[in-house]
Amino acid sequence: MGVVILLVMAAGVAAMLSRKLPTAFALVLLAVAIAFLAGAPVSGEGSVLDTVLQQGAPALAATMIAILLGSWLGKLLEETGIAGTLVRKIVEFGGDRPVFVALGVLGVSALVGTVTGSAPAAMLAGLIGIPAMIAVGIPKVTAAGTILMGIAVGVPFELPVWQFFSTALDLPIPTVRGFMVKLFPFALVAAVAYVLIESRRRGVEHTWSLRTAPGGPTRGDRRRRLGDAPWYALLTPVVPLVLALGLEVAIIPSLLGGVLFALVTTTRPREMSRRLLRTLYGGFEVAAPPVVLFVAIGVLLAAVKLPGAVEALQPLVEAVSPQNAVLFVLVFTLLVPLCLFRGPLNVYGLGAGIAGVLVATGIYPAVAVLGMTASYNQVFGVSDPTSTQTVWSAQYAGVSPHQVMVRTLPYVWVVACGGLCITAYTHL
Repeated sequence: MGVVILLVMAAGVAAMLSRKLPTAFALVLLAVAIAFLAGAPVSGEGSVLDTVLQQGAPALAATMIAILLGSWLGKLLEETGIAGTLVRKIVEFGGDRPVFVALGVLGVSALVGTVTGSAPAAMLAGLIGIPAMIAVGIPKVTAAGTILMGIAVGVPFELPVWQFFSTALDLPIPTVRGFMVKLFPFALVAAVAYVLIESRRRGVEHTWSLRTAPGGPTRGDRRRRLGDAPWYALLTPVVPLVLALGLEVAIIPSLLGGVLFALVTTTRPREMSRRLLRTLYGGFEVAAPPVVLFVAIGVLLAAVKLPGAVEALQPLVEAVSPQNAVLFVLVFTLLVPLCLFRGPLNVYGLGAGIAGVLVATGIYPAVAVLGMTASYNQVFGVSDPTSTQTVWSAQYAGVSPHQVMVRTLPYVWVVACGGLCITAYTHL
């Protein structure tokens, strides 16, 4: 039966890759199929209806709330002009020195990446940052990649990501935080190397035309009308980090602290309630796609943890999973491309189910699975041509997502290898 379950998983991957089914729908159908193949009854304890669907759907509720709060904070950064001010100040400081401008935009992207991910993060940093980099001679592909590499630097400190890995792998937040802090230097060094190497290797290109994404000029004009945010408001992206990382406050209160700080430092008292509601509703729109995806992931995790599924898959997974630390690093480093194009190791797709299988069967300790999935997440977030932030950044810069993938993949592949080395050294 284990072989049949694997074949069903392969069919699910094919459906996602061919765009026959949206990822969330495919994961739910896959979960139901796995549950039936594992011998789960229709209703009752350990069943399809009561365990997989009813208990699985809200399993990642804490992550969904964290995603919503991060999106809310991201909308505040946009509406109050904080993100735009950060980018403009960096561009003014860099002047006509291309590398300095790119490094500055990289830093702003990293700050934004700690608050929110995906396309909203790319837009917050890129609406002003990409045209500014291109204007001083940074090649278009390098400009798009700089935004993505910067967001990846911030991802190890993105609080909703901490919550996701904590809930999905049943790990305490301090354990997740500890690994993410170790992964951060690899992401930072790779991002800086990308800017320095790619900008110098490609040389200065003065190209004044820029393909504008829909809605881009309107948002930019709005920022210019709002003017610069106060200097102390620019500390907003750091506030949740100080609370969660420095003071060890829980994830949701830390994000709420960032929301309140952004509001108080930029908004007059009589306008606060309206701005809060307006940006909260906007945050719901931004958060809707990932929330739906996390509902589906919760359902899939519930299915692969059923006793019948664990019993069927354990011998097969155990036979192909390297136990030696060196082989672990080599094999999973070579498999990095499988997290691209919504592949089977994409943690926001079938990769979550595979991670659940590895934990449920006891093949690897949960913290080792954390290391593997978090390392792959660094690759997916930058180089996957199907991820929303990659598509938006590439199109806004006037290049194709595949061009960005080719330029950035070598750098994030090294980041993934570094994360896998840490995992093998400390947990195998």
